[in-house]
Amino acid sequence: MLYCDAMLKQVLEQGRETADAALERLLPPATQHPTSIHQAMRHSVFAGGKRLRPILCMEAGRLIGAHAAGGALPTGIEDVGAALEMLHTYSLIHDDLPALDNDDLRRGRPTCHKAFGEATAILAGDALQTQAYEVLAQIQCPAEARVAIIREVAHATGTIDGMIGGQVMDLEAEHKKPDLATLEYIHRSKTAALITASAVSGGMYVGASAEDVGRLRTYGQSIGLAFQIVDDVLDVTQTSEQLGKTAGKDTAAEKTTYPALFGVEESIRRADALVDQACAQLDSFGEPAETLKSLARFLVERKS
Repeated sequence: MLYCDAMLKQVLEQGRETADAALERLLPPATQHPTSIHQAMRHSVFAGGKRLRPILCMEAGRLIGAHAAGGALPTGIEDVGAALEMLHTYSLIHDDLPALDNDDLRRGRPTCHKAFGEATAILAGDALQTQAYEVLAQIQCPAEARVAIIREVAHATGTIDGMIGGQVMDLEAEHKKPDLATLEYIHRSKTAALITASAVSGGMYVGASAEDVGRLRTYGQSIGLAFQIVDDVLDVTQTSEQLGKTAGKDTAAEKTTYPALFGVEESIRRADALVDQACAQLDSFGEPAETLKSLARFLVERKS
């Protein structure tokens, strides 16, 4: 527990700081013409957040590169993490729009379209996606790894088993009663795909073997689904103030969720089992994998 409490807190704080510094450097300043779009992008990017995806990317890179770099953070990997956070934020901006989830609150502050209007919010999301791929095209790794990372991330955000496809399925499932297979597909695509790509791209950045990429992929898929199950639980057990976003949205939209299908206790049990599966994938790495294992456990113990 000492590692989970003290060391993990340090990992999360340092990871956030590193990711924020990279985002500050890589995003156009708020004073850059045209200022309205850059202010909108920064409004959402710097609204807070755990920076989970950049931290997973960086820690996966640290794990795979441990023998070569002695556990140091691989040089330049924070840019990969920043690009992943840009993509995640773009998805949140669009997800909050009236045409989708229609939310007024994100990370405890007004959503982008509430602060800047729908047109600017749409364009801010588009701009963050574009900026992310510009950053990925210039990351400091061999060209073959760079192309593999771009392919991995693009697939994770696309329509086939990716974020956009999951969002479409989520919309189409509203006011219906999809089965478990459909619900799991939505969660694995809409949420887990980008989380998986974060861990995988971190390994690819430092030249992970195909076997190690496979381990990171299974780890990411397991924690990504667990993350969304816990999100479903928090939506019905926490307040808007605790979550930093509107609570009870899933119920209001008549979405099928894990708690709706199985109840809160069984949903938590399933999330715990997924985290156990994720951690087992990293056993062969020994002690250097403890950070990623602790991150996995943090996902199911969080309250927001």
